[in-house]
Amino acid sequence: MAGLLSLDEIDAPRMLALVDRAVELHRDRSAHDSPLAGSVAGMMFLQTSTRTRTAFSSATVRLGGDILTFGPHDLQLSTGESRPDTGRMFSAMLDLLVVRTSGPTTHLRDFSGGGGLPVVNAMSADEHPTQALTDIAVLRGHFGDLTGLKLLYIGEGNNTATALVRAATMVPGCQATFWTPPGYGLPDELVDRCHCRAAEAAGSVRQVSSADELPADVDAVYTTRWQTTGTAKADPSWREVFRPYFIDAALMARWPEARVLHDLPAHRGEEISGEVLDGEHSLAWTQGAMKLATAMAVLEWVAR
Repeated sequence: MAGLLSLDEIDAPRMLALVDRAVELHRDRSAHDSPLAGSVAGMMFLQTSTRTRTAFSSATVRLGGDILTFGPHDLQLSTGESRPDTGRMFSAMLDLLVVRTSGPTTHLRDFSGGGGLPVVNAMSADEHPTQALTDIAVLRGHFGDLTGLKLLYIGEGNNTATALVRAATMVPGCQATFWTPPGYGLPDELVDRCHCRAAEAAGSVRQVSSADELPADVDAVYTTRWQTTGTAKADPSWREVFRPYFIDAALMARWPEARVLHDLPAHRGEEISGEVLDGEHSLAWTQGAMKLATAMAVLEWVAR
């Protein structure tokens, strides 16, 4: 099946090519030959979305295609029809499908109509691959050569972090640190596997829970909302556990030249201060805008 469900399913040359293409399209949205002309793309967003839904919808139109949109209660899925049966019909009528779901990534494969319909993961419960492509593209556009990038992620080991750690392994020499609250980190198996993969390109991945273990040098600091879309935390006092992971000017003073990323939406005063989010070192707003170029790059690749 042509499509993009997980960054685990593409190699470093492909990921870096998509990143470079996103940078090109961010600079010039018209730099394409309308690869979706005559195509119809389904936009099935079963969870709320501002940037990703707008990006993929706009990207489809800009690439010459048309869109059909499906919300959480628009399809017979809500009355019990199976995902494979739904996918079989999609495959007969659509040229590609973009899906956001609260379910696991494996559910998205069911919508491919047996593998005939390209499906793009616009966020699942366990991974947000196009977000990570955007993140790396933003850094590529800002820094240029990313070899040896020192990346620090702060916060929950959620679906954004999962995609980011997979992407980091494909950046040559990237030194990626994930500072996560105890009990809310990335799975150890994933971190170990990604570290081994990163080491093949002279990089590293590690996960820490103490501020004493943070790197001395950092090029970019990344955070996300503590309360991820469609999720809840069992511990009623979880905010106290997360409080040390708040990004403010005092923390950023440790790395005065580091750039700041946030996948948005943000809760100012919770995971990040407004001063940092809106400050001169923040790339968050470029990051949000660049989702369009990333969507264009992914759809262009899928269409070919």
